[in-house]
Amino acid sequence: MSEPTIRIQKVKKNTVRTRLIIFGTLAALLLIGSLFADHLVPYDPYLQDLSNAKAVPSAAHLLGTDRYGRDMLSRVIVGSRMSIFGTLLLVAITTTIGTAVGIICGLHGKWLDTVLMRVSDMFLAFPGLVFALAVAGVLGGGLQNAIIALAAISWPKYARIARSQTLSQKEMTYIKAAYLAGSGTGKILFIHILPNIMGPILVTAMLDIGTMMMELAGLSFLGLGAKPPAAEWGSMMSDTRSLLSTVPWVTLSPGFAIFLSVMIFNLLGDTIRDYADPKMRNR
Repeated sequence: MSEPTIRIQKVKKNTVRTRLIIFGTLAALLLIGSLFADHLVPYDPYLQDLSNAKAVPSAAHLLGTDRYGRDMLSRVIVGSRMSIFGTLLLVAITTTIGTAVGIICGLHGKWLDTVLMRVSDMFLAFPGLVFALAVAGVLGGGLQNAIIALAAISWPKYARIARSQTLSQKEMTYIKAAYLAGSGTGKILFIHILPNIMGPILVTAMLDIGTMMMELAGLSFLGLGAKPPAAEWGSMMSDTRSLLSTVPWVTLSPGFAIFLSVMIFNLLGDTIRDYADPKMRNR
């Protein structure tokens, strides 16, 4: 390999590391800000002041106020906790269930593999968000039921990744040697298989955060997620959509918060995928 090529590869590797630090820091700031949202708000996000309703953005209220006189900046900051941590909980549930199903199918196979994979095919056959709308509607709405509905449609992807990775690892020589050495299934699973298959699964989970956030906000916007007066970005947009032509800041503020958060998590996910690429790590 020529020296200019080596230099280009080093530059690319350093660029990926720099991006990882930048987007990782931004994501960490989002999480910390959401966690301590109650201490960052300038006003009570639920305090109504009808004498100051629909106030334009100013020094006193940077994002203006809504129809009830509630400070929009405070509501956007507090709403980040429900929107971001609700999304992370959804991704964690989906990843855990899908990975567990995929490992069971990959390890035991036979009729259980056939049944579970056909069930996953059935879930994948439906348009995702339409299926989630149906499930959330049956469950009766609410943020908890919206998370359950989205988890119900999202686990098959992780199950298939975990299954394929488990089948590949199960045929490796070191796994067969571990069986011959007397290791039980549990030990082989947690010590050998699981650590070696988690890379692609975690990268997929990171890339899914932005998508899940938009879908969760979409269900709330349609009235099947968080309910007013709860400060949740999708619900806030739904509650104020009729004011978009007259006082647009009350709708655009939570919309911009969703856009910014999704962009940060998507860029972080892309960077982690590049960083986890074996070709990149071996340079």
